[in-house]
Amino acid sequence: MDDLLQVLRSSLRRAVEESPAEVLFFSGGLDTSILAALSPSTPALHVCLEEGGEDLPYAEQTARTLGLSLTVRRVSVEEALDALPEVIRIRRTFDPALPNDLALYFAFAEARSMGFGSGMTGDGADELFAGYSYMFDQDLASYIPWLAQRLHFSAEEFGEWFGMEVSQPYLNRAVVDLALAIPPELKVREENGVRFGKWILRKAFEGDLPPHLCWQNKRPIEVGSGFRRLRETVTEMITDEDWAAPVRFFTCDQPYYYRLYRQVVGKIPPPAPGETACPACGAGMPPEARHCRVCGYYR
Repeated sequence: MDDLLQVLRSSLRRAVEESPAEVLFFSGGLDTSILAALSPSTPALHVCLEEGGEDLPYAEQTARTLGLSLTVRRVSVEEALDALPEVIRIRRTFDPALPNDLALYFAFAEARSMGFGSGMTGDGADELFAGYSYMFDQDLASYIPWLAQRLHFSAEEFGEWFGMEVSQPYLNRAVVDLALAIPPELKVREENGVRFGKWILRKAFEGDLPPHLCWQNKRPIEVGSGFRRLRETVTEMITDEDWAAPVRFFTCDQPYYYRLYRQVVGKIPPPAPGETACPACGAGMPPEARHCRVCGYYR
């Protein structure tokens, strides 16, 4: 076990060294805290909605522990609403997960305004090391390799839009290969009576982070950043006409995103040859896909 932990540490350290960035997009969660521990001289940027989200105390504690240079960008509700059309234009989606994308959009926008030309993200850690609670009861031996072939992150689109390079150390080929070789029982495992995802990742870096930071719970981006609160505001802006749209909605705020999608993107793209139609919106989906990138449908 000790050898595996050391190999994992060394593999991630090399990945960070091979793909350095001028700023770390820093949530304060486990994945970006590990990257901060491996690159403590890299400035860190944390984005949250107005008074902050659940991640902010963790980000500030980790910054103090590691001696990071931390910038906190607080986004107003008005700024977030004004940015929604552009985020939808970039992502070409009305997925109900758009509050997650808003946090990342403002991270890139702020980094660019600060003069940075590259940013580092924690993309891939949850998928490769079973960080999501829904994965705990999956057949991870088959699911994670399947997922690893289909990884896509909005950071790539935002990076292109803002003209910034994106560093994703967890997606380094050597790290991915090592993650796929690690047995599932070392990814989801109990520690002190609590079931954790990313167990092996936590064990590998528990000497670099205080226990309450290393063994913190997983928080969705919209919860950690506080952008979830935007859903209530958006829901109040929806009309009966929005609900009458010829697509299936999954959240109370999604009709508003669809209205904006129609304004800035246009029609939903039909299936291309070899694709199937999404049951919720009619967009084309590859036969093996489980998720519609246009509306967020998941099967």
